[in-house]
Amino acid sequence: MSRRALWPLVVSFALTLAGWAERAEASGAAAHERTLPNGLKVLVKEDRRAPTVVHLIAYRAGSVDEVNGRTGVAHALEHMMFKGTRTVPSGEFSRRVAAMGGRENAFTTRDYTGYFQQIPSARLSEVMALEADRMTNLVLSAEAFATEREVVIEERRLRTEDRARSRVYEQLMALSLTASPYRQPVIGWMSDLQAMTVADLEDWYRTWYAPGNATLVVVGDVSAPEVFALAERHYGTITPRGLPARKPQDEPPQTGTRSAVVKAPAETAYLLMAYRVPKLDRIDGAIEPFALEMLSEVLAGDENGRFTRELVRRQRVADSAGAGYGLTGRGPGMFTLSGVPAAGRSVAELQQALRAQIARVAAEGVDERELERIRIGYVASRVYQRDSLMSQAMELAGLEMAGFSHADADRLLERVRAVTSDDVKAVAARYFGDDELTVVTLDPQPLSGARQAPRGFSGRH
Repeated sequence: MSRRALWPLVVSFALTLAGWAERAEASGAAAHERTLPNGLKVLVKEDRRAPTVVHLIAYRAGSVDEVNGRTGVAHALEHMMFKGTRTVPSGEFSRRVAAMGGRENAFTTRDYTGYFQQIPSARLSEVMALEADRMTNLVLSAEAFATEREVVIEERRLRTEDRARSRVYEQLMALSLTASPYRQPVIGWMSDLQAMTVADLEDWYRTWYAPGNATLVVVGDVSAPEVFALAERHYGTITPRGLPARKPQDEPPQTGTRSAVVKAPAETAYLLMAYRVPKLDRIDGAIEPFALEMLSEVLAGDENGRFTRELVRRQRVADSAGAGYGLTGRGPGMFTLSGVPAAGRSVAELQQALRAQIARVAAEGVDERELERIRIGYVASRVYQRDSLMSQAMELAGLEMAGFSHADADRLLERVRAVTSDDVKAVAARYFGDDELTVVTLDPQPLSGARQAPRGFSGRH
């Protein structure tokens, strides 16, 4: 079938999908919001499709809040939050959730730390009681931490130091940023982990694990008034605490290309590039951040993206290639390009090819039909994600932790829909010069000396 004959079918499908997405968004329940007297924000989204609920407590304390010499403390405390409180012994939290037929875990990012459980909705009160208990009654034992610190150190070895591409990414962040704490690895630098003490964790816990620095998100088969009453009962009795002032630590402008080479055991070379670009500060602000998001989708949003179509299939300069832009976050805006050169092609050729695709967009723009397909797919994929209770909870928490409102979720999609071909062309022409560029390449070394992860290691608490 010719491309011309195929196009009406694509348009018909796209319009149908767009209409479905709009109806799905319109019918989705809005989140209910309340702030308790002690400062804890509570968000509830009712979704009664199954008798289950996600309970997620998010603390606005991630690696971006750490200082030199104490990197990795946010993640280390996340580990220790499973080691027991004054009334709940170590391991008992997880045992009780499992006995309910639920699942639970935690995660640390640059922006925040989250703890979640997915359980039968009838057991929500019990989980709230457990989580509220460890917000204020955590027992931090020097002996327990001495053991857990070794677990974290091993996690760093296995997930960063023994993974070549992880080392490239870590080097890229450290090189491209100078003042922002975003330059620090979430897991922390090895020397900081080795020198970390339980007093460091105690200070972090007492500083940031306060109701006024947390957002509770509950999504599932619940009613908002009942959840608010439970939150008041379990969390409302926690004494409020003041929070330290957060200093801006703004990143100075970059004034020239930065580059580095990482030598590590690997099978193939690898290229990672980052450009300093604007970040999203206000939903109703400039269109540029949304245009950058669409540019990343044009380049590498799916198998029909330009990188795969042009560089992998047609030119065969890459085995794989990607692009990314973090639309929301507390740190500086960065646009990344990455790729693995094809056999017989060099990293330099790949870098030139990646940059040529952006230059092409800057010169020619994007065909409006291509951009419409990408916009529709982008919006629809995010609507589809809302079929998951966990994804809904993560979306609400992520917006709040990045400094936006949970109510901005649909407004973000509206701004994405408003991006034009001229907007994408403009950001491609403006923000991808040499002065804003950092490049890190992987020089692959023989694999004979590489360590292997022990079987069964997952890093889960």
